[in-house]
Amino acid sequence: MPKILVCGRGGCGKSTLTAIAANTLSKRGEVFVLDADESNLCLSNMLGIDSEKTLMGYLGGKAEVKKALLSFLKSEGKEKTPMFINELTFEDLKKFSSWKDNIGFIRTGKIEHGMEGCACPMGAVTREFLKKLKVKDNQYVLVDTEAGIEHFGRGVHEAIDLVWLVIEPSFESIALCEKTIGLISEGRHAKPYKVILNKVSDESKLELERLLAEKKIKVNGFLPFNREISKANLKGEKLTIEDLNLINSILQ
Repeated sequence: MPKILVCGRGGCGKSTLTAIAANTLSKRGEVFVLDADESNLCLSNMLGIDSEKTLMGYLGGKAEVKKALLSFLKSEGKEKTPMFINELTFEDLKKFSSWKDNIGFIRTGKIEHGMEGCACPMGAVTREFLKKLKVKDNQYVLVDTEAGIEHFGRGVHEAIDLVWLVIEPSFESIALCEKTIGLISEGRHAKPYKVILNKVSDESKLELERLLAEKKIKVNGFLPFNREISKANLKGEKLTIEDLNLINSILQ
């Protein structure tokens, strides 16, 4: 399952799981992390990779991307969107993204100015990038998404192989998980998924498992509340934690 999309409500721990997975999987092969959240800023800190590079910048900026999308719309879909003309490999990625050891990183783009408009062009770039990216054995792609479910409406998951749904101990998180499962189970772009509990105590883990079981949702793995993770995130430091058992359980 080489292309994995990480989703969930805001603050549930998507970036934390992404960083832990990157650390763990980098012992098996190459890992490429795409920050597809147009708002949050600090995934690079968690990975220990200092980078401001973006796919939007690689493509010439937001104005050029908008121009390409407008051309596509005017042609009523007859003209291909010329964002990524050729297929992309990990070797190609190394020419325009940042790498440290076996982990590569790039952002799709961020909202940089007030009144600059919506993030829809970034969603289109993420979707087209993932469709063009080809992955070999022992190569992994982790996509850290924005909070909520809008990216599924944009079709970002079209070229994804597996979805990780992160749940924290809250009713909203459970409700969003149930909604997400419905969305990614529809039609020809239905995707397999794994459910991961995060920031749980022994008590909240049992309660979450009970509530999810009532909705016939299986829990595939969990991350207990960890003070070292909280401390590193507060200071903006690299997360050095690995969790082989967890990652194995949610890759199957």
